[in-house]
Amino acid sequence: MSNDRPLVLVVEDEADLADLYAAWLGDSHRVRTAYGGREALDNLDAEVDIVLLDRRMPGLSGDDVLDVIQERGLDCQVAMVTAVEPDFDVLGMGFDDYLVKPVARDELLETVEDLNRRGTYDSGVQELFSLASKKALLEAEKTDAELDENEEYGELTDRLERLREDLDTTIDEMGSDDEFETLFREFDDADSQFDDAERDDPFANESDEDPFGGVQE
Repeated sequence: MSNDRPLVLVVEDEADLADLYAAWLGDSHRVRTAYGGREALDNLDAEVDIVLLDRRMPGLSGDDVLDVIQERGLDCQVAMVTAVEPDFDVLGMGFDDYLVKPVARDELLETVEDLNRRGTYDSGVQELFSLASKKALLEAEKTDAELDENEEYGELTDRLERLREDLDTTIDEMGSDDEFETLFREFDDADSQFDDAERDDPFANESDEDPFGGVQE
């Protein structure tokens, strides 16, 4: 990851929407734009800090691009930004956050800032946030019975609880260390939102504004 302004790769096959995201981010981030999956692969390198990735694209899908990111071992945070409603398949996907279109400007910017901050944490904490995002998504979409019947979801909650206990232990060991106390509050605030059963950004306050008229693709 770079030491300069964070570099965000926007991957979206709707050119107007991709350019809109890039314009929102341009004042505070460096931005690359790819209008499809194959173009995204050409723009993926070790300099990229954050990827905003559409799922449903012709040719090479966002899911395929996500697989390549993992195969290359790139040290970047990934948020899926898509009209595809999340299902149990997200449990096997290596993203860090998931936004369902339409996405407002403030929500996108706050998500990118959250991802940039999380990228500075160790791998265990990054995994904790990724799993928490998936848990929130599924709890907003599925009934309690559907969740109870899904073995992978049960494994996710067990893993999340273990990571949370490890985080609690780390904070206790660090005593009054401000960084770890801030991290604890950040995750605790996010965790409290999961109980609302709303499909929302788990780590940012969602804006009610839809600045582009409900464009979904």
